Amino acid sequence: MTDEKPVTLAAIAGAHGLGGEVRLKLFAEGVDSIKWHKRVKVGERELTMSSVKPSSPFPIARFAEIADRNAAEALRGQLVTVPRSALPPLADGEYYHADLIGLPCESRDGEALGSIVAVENFGAGDIIEIERPDGRKVMVPFRDGIADLVDARMIVDPVFLA
Repeated sequence: MTDEKPVTLAAIAGAHGLGGEVRLKLFAEGVDSIKWHKRVKVGERELTMSSVKPSSPFPIARFAEIADRNAAEALRGQLVTVPRSALPPLADGEYYHADLIGLPCESRDGEALGSIVAVENFGAGDIIEIERPDGRKVMVPFRDGIADLVDARMIVDPVFLA
C-alpha cells in the first residue's frame, strides 16, 4: 500500500461468530464498493480481505490473517481504509467525497469563504460543510449555482452562508 491519503470505506463494528469474521459499518455505497478490494488497512495493519457478504444491518467480512473471535474482536472500532489510487476511476462530473474535503471555497468574486471539512448525504443529495475563516461551520447544498466545483475549488453563492 502507498503512503497517499487513505480513504475510509468502513469501520469494524465487532466480531461475528467464532471463526474470525467481523461486522462492517459501511461508509461506502454498498457491499460491492468494498468487496473488490483485496488488500486493505485496518488500523495500522495491512490485511487481506478474503470475503464480504451482505447481512442486515452490517455486512460480514473475513480477513485471511484473522482466525478467531478474539482476534476479530480486537479490531472493533478500527477503520478499514484504502489508498485513494485504489478506488475505481470516475466518469466526467463524478467525484469522491474524500476528494472534496479540504478544498478552498470562494465567492464568484474570489473572496475566500473557508474550506470544506465534511460532505454529508441525508438522502436528498450531497451537502458540503464549510468551515468559515472565523471558525463557524455552515452547511450548503452541493447544487449547480449554489456550490460549483471549478478547478479544485468550490465556488459558493454567499447567500447560502448566512
